[in-house]
Amino acid sequence: MNILVCLKQILDPEVPARDFSLARSHLQADPTCADLVTNIFCENALETALQLRDRHGGRISILSLGPASVEDTLRKGLAMQADAAFMILNDTGHLPDSAATAKALAAAIGKLDRLDLILTGHESGDWGAGQTGGLLAEELGLPFIAFVDEIEETGPDRLILRQQNDSGWQKFSAPMPVVASITNSDHNLPRIPKIRDIILANRKPITSWSLGDLELSPDLFLPEHLLVRVTELTIPQAKGDCAFIEGATKEEKIGKLAEKIAAIARSI
Repeated sequence: MNILVCLKQILDPEVPARDFSLARSHLQADPTCADLVTNIFCENALETALQLRDRHGGRISILSLGPASVEDTLRKGLAMQADAAFMILNDTGHLPDSAATAKALAAAIGKLDRLDLILTGHESGDWGAGQTGGLLAEELGLPFIAFVDEIEETGPDRLILRQQNDSGWQKFSAPMPVVASITNSDHNLPRIPKIRDIILANRKPITSWSLGDLELSPDLFLPEHLLVRVTELTIPQAKGDCAFIEGATKEEKIGKLAEKIAAIARSI
């Protein structure tokens, strides 16, 4: 089985609120305010692929779109024992939306050998849109199943995919190739790479494509061409007011407090 896992690099979502800051444009977070890490749901997807390969054999490739720093994410994926890594370099300085990301990923996938299974995280830890997997399937003309937490091969051309839903789980039988977005569960926690694998990963080649190599225009990522546009980001300012309720008796204080609460409710 030939599996591709799409990985996204994001700003560490565990960054303390006091350290978080915005870029000058106020259209994205300041990339220097915290470490860059691999999106955890993408790591769940890679772990799902690794377990599937352990049971049935095959080959796992990883693919990431972003600035030069995404090489670190791909190196970690190689250290987790992915077989090959591919990178789409976005040096435009603009952040693509899910639709533009899907177009770029689909263009890169067109350069790869035939794939049986394509996995993404079910959402990212920064924007949390949860749309890339479905849009990628649409670009490729393939079936798509979301919120998958377990995959099993049942034959040379079919997979059983278990999907989490509000009431529990349901299973789908899907022909290969298929696209799935992976959610987290107890049995797809990402493995910790061994020191030896980390060292070997740093020696492995990573195939890098520019947007031009994929016959894509850099204008694809321009804000005015995106279907979802960020107009401005702001950091909420904490504000609190304190007022003392005066009164000669407890009953009088309770009455004045009730009046203040009613006034606030009327103003909302």
